[in-house]
Amino acid sequence: MTPNEPSGSLDPQVYARRRIAHTAPELAWEPGPAEAMQAWQRRVRERLNGLLGGLPWERVSLRSEVLETRALDGYRRETVRFQTRPGMAAFGYFLVPDGCPPGSPAVLCLPGHGRGVDSIVGIAEDGSQRPLDRPDEYQADFALQCVAHGYPTFALEQVSFGHRSAEGTKTGASSCVRDSMAALMLGETMTGWRVWDAQRALDYLETRPEVDPERLAVMGISGGGLTTLFTAALDTRPRVAVVSGYFNTFRDSVLAVDHCVDNYAPALLAEVEMPDLAGLVAPRALFAESGTRDPIFPLAAFEHAVERARDIYAAFGAPDAFDAEVFDGDHRFHGAGAFRFLEAHM
Repeated sequence: MTPNEPSGSLDPQVYARRRIAHTAPELAWEPGPAEAMQAWQRRVRERLNGLLGGLPWERVSLRSEVLETRALDGYRRETVRFQTRPGMAAFGYFLVPDGCPPGSPAVLCLPGHGRGVDSIVGIAEDGSQRPLDRPDEYQADFALQCVAHGYPTFALEQVSFGHRSAEGTKTGASSCVRDSMAALMLGETMTGWRVWDAQRALDYLETRPEVDPERLAVMGISGGGLTTLFTAALDTRPRVAVVSGYFNTFRDSVLAVDHCVDNYAPALLAEVEMPDLAGLVAPRALFAESGTRDPIFPLAAFEHAVERARDIYAAFGAPDAFDAEVFDGDHRFHGAGAFRFLEAHM
């Protein structure tokens, strides 16, 4: 039997692509009166929470502890651990610029795949500290860039990355596949796990005297961009969200190019496309950036998603609260427009 016989194709991707092409998300954003769009936000947040496996209702005590404090060039770095849910702890670095006044606007930074959070705070593989002008890999030490712009910054290790990868995982590798499969078998998702951790990290920032809890931002690259977008969609505390190397369409990115399994959630496309999530952030500020040669989040789909987001923000009466930048490069953090946007909206 040939692949194109009337009985159907032997290639499952032919079937999948046809299904994907003809799927119209049931809860896609539509313009309307303000009251109708706010009702849409409430309905979609509730549904999205369910698709991700349901976020915990109970916020257990953080039981936060500072494991180490180091004075570095122009800032101090605290190594922090806290509880996110019963039986699970989070790890990260709280970075405070020298001379930072109490009650400053703060940024939560979320790394993408790679070595984990060390890659965004300038810690080399041998444990030494890199100078800010010599960043490592595609993540460009963007948490340190936040510090250089004067923001107290919490860099969170995402579940399955770096310090939080499963025991036995090779150095530098993630345990996303094993952990994501466990989440799915429990009726949950890795996205849900990571979003909850990000929300608990926001809780932690609210406990710090250096931070103004009314002026919080979240920023992430790649898989950290995913968590950034979903966190800002589900939690209204972030005043600004910066998404690098992720904002796109599901159809043209994670459903067209091989990606880590942590990107997927059952029935997500049946309900929303990625640009619809911008409608859950609006009218709060959202910035997206993409490289011209990003091989896993294609430029044409990024531009389509950006136009959709601009329409959404205009309908919410906040056209200036969304912006985007295309830079000459591949899959990496750029930041030029992002930091100008952050300063304007924090």
